[in-house]
Order: sequence, then C-alpha cells, then structure tokens
Amino acid sequence: MRTALFVTCLNDTLFPRTGQAAVKLLRRLGVEVEFPAAQSCCGQMHYNTGYRAETAKLARHFVEVFGDYDRIIVPSASCGGMPSEAYAIAAESVGDDGLLRDVRSIAPRVHELTSFLTDTLGVEDVGAYFPHRVTYHPTCHSLRASALGDRPYRLLRAVRGIDFVELPAQEECCGFGGTFSVKNGAVSGAMNGDKARHVLETGAHVLAAVDNSCLMNIGGRLAKDGHPVRTMHLVEILARTEEDGPLDGVPVTEGEKVR
Repeated sequence: MRTALFVTCLNDTLFPRTGQAAVKLLRRLGVEVEFPAAQSCCGQMHYNTGYRAETAKLARHFVEVFGDYDRIIVPSASCGGMPSEAYAIAAESVGDDGLLRDVRSIAPRVHELTSFLTDTLGVEDVGAYFPHRVTYHPTCHSLRASALGDRPYRLLRAVRGIDFVELPAQEECCGFGGTFSVKNGAVSGAMNGDKARHVLETGAHVLAAVDNSCLMNIGGRLAKDGHPVRTMHLVEILARTEEDGPLDGVPVTEGEKVR
C-alpha cells in the first residue's frame, strides 16, 4: 500500500520535528511513508471563517496531491478531520459534483495518526521509551469530532519509563479554537489560564497532545508565566527509544510509573 504523510501547514512551518517523528515512528513499525512536497493547507481556517469557495479550492488541491495514495496519515485531529467533515460541504456549496465524488472517495483513506496506530496497525506498544513525567491534553477536536477516545492514553501508558499523570478537568477547552482566540481574546485567555493551572497541578514536566495548535496556545501561556513545562506532540514521545535516551534538561523518572 502507498502511504503518505499529510504533515499540515502548521507543523510544516512551526513544528517540523512532529513530521520527522511521525516518519521515524511509522518506518520503525514497517510502514514506508512518502511526503508529497506539493501538499498545502487543509483549508480549516478558511472553512471555519465561512470561505467555502476557497476551501473547495484547497480540497481540490488535496485530492490532486493525495488521490493516488491508499492511506494518508495526519498527525493532527483537527486537520485530519477536514476531508470527512468539511470537504463535501465545500464542494456542494460551489456546485462541483466532480469534487464531491472525489472527496467522498478520499475521505475514508485519511487517518489521524493515533487511530492509524491502534486501529489499522493494531499496536499500542510502539517500542517507545520516555523516562519523564507526562500529562496529556485531549484537544477539543480529538474529543468531540474525531472521537479518539482512549487511544492516545493507551499509547502513552505503553511507553517504557513514563510517569503518566492524568490532567484535571481534561475535557475543558484550552481556549485556542483557531480564530476564536483572536476574536475572543479575553475569554480565550481565561480558558487558557485555567488549562495552564491544571497542567501545573500534575507536576508534569512534559505536556502532550495530538494537535500542536493547542500545545502552542498552552505552552505560550506556561512560558509567559515562567513555567518550564515542555510541550511535545504525542508522536514525538512515541518516536523516542532507549537509544535516544532522556530529554536534555528534563527531570528523569525512576522506574515505570503510571497513574
């Protein structure tokens, strides 16, 4: 099967290590993954702001770039959901029946990364090693749209050496919400403050999630307030092994602990 990585424009621009970790992990698990260089934005910002015609153009580009692949892996619940949640609506809004057929064909081939690991590959222990205290923020999209459920938790709990601590009030939004944080800065800031406080309550040295947009929001607040909590995409944790050793500058746990 031909497998492609749709890294997302946010990761490509700001968090390239996430894409690198995804390739490293997938290859370790026997999946030879390709990176089509012509890929672009999924159109989520356009769609959420009401620009259906512009979203349709990006949907067409997505189909042209990834149409020949059997599987498209995405290290993002929000961007990974666009083909199934929005592309058909965008195609219908511009009256493009051909695009509608194409997006309905490609949508089932798009897999959020943790779902691909647990559901398609059928693995939870991916051979990872991460001897640090970690907490996990389930992003709104992963909870309410992609419905990832406990998949990320199962993957984290199988990591050797990890001290995993559940995040209080974990189902509360971090306040990012794409353009929500721009249009409603005061409300967003208050929500983000609550989330940062809950992260600190865990005593974790690393905060993980499946969406770097939310990690950027929470991590920005933690850094602004002077707290040295590291933010890492879940796949960056899963990609590490004993050969990589502990993270530099991050306290190491003793033994394997799961809470």
